[in-house]
Amino acid sequence: MSTQRVFTSVLPRLRVASSKNATTSLAQQAQQLRCYSRPTATLRPSGPARSSVLSSAAASAPRRVCVPATSSTQPRTLSTSASLSHGHVDTPKPGEELWVTFIDKEGVETKIAVCKGDNLLDIAQAHDLEMEGACGGSCACSTCHVIVEDPDYYDKMPEPDDDENDMLDLAFGLTETSRLGCQVIMTPELDGLRVKLPSMTRNLQSSDFN
Repeated sequence: MSTQRVFTSVLPRLRVASSKNATTSLAQQAQQLRCYSRPTATLRPSGPARSSVLSSAAASAPRRVCVPATSSTQPRTLSTSASLSHGHVDTPKPGEELWVTFIDKEGVETKIAVCKGDNLLDIAQAHDLEMEGACGGSCACSTCHVIVEDPDYYDKMPEPDDDENDMLDLAFGLTETSRLGCQVIMTPELDGLRVKLPSMTRNLQSSDFN
């Protein structure tokens, strides 16, 4: 048998094998693609020559797009983190509690166990009591105004500085034992403190006078 005859008889089989391999390869590639339809923006022809080529149906027909189904195209899961309470105070350890009582404008008392170093604004907000703190505790407003019920406890507190005194001058219902809640830091000496919330507050900040 001549070389030409051998080649002629083998060639069809090679073509079939090549065709099968190509089909298998294409099928494998198709499985690795993620395809979706995307609408094509309508084209506005700029002249008569272009309008004769493009029809409105062809311009608005959706276009099929395929991209590799890699990890970057897989749906991503969303995760959430625990939200922090707006007062940012911790629960005191057993035996280390300090107690403070808030009296609202209706006369309702709320007694709370707190940690050393907590300030009255954070404590009140962490327990959803009605104390605004419009300036965020930066001693720049009077909306965390409290009235210390017992003058003896008032005397145990450090003297208010000039910034606090300036803001207290703007407070509604100012008394001799008024303080800003953000400036009253709980210490063992203040264990048992009782403070009253005023019937209303006046939201004036230091920036209003600049």
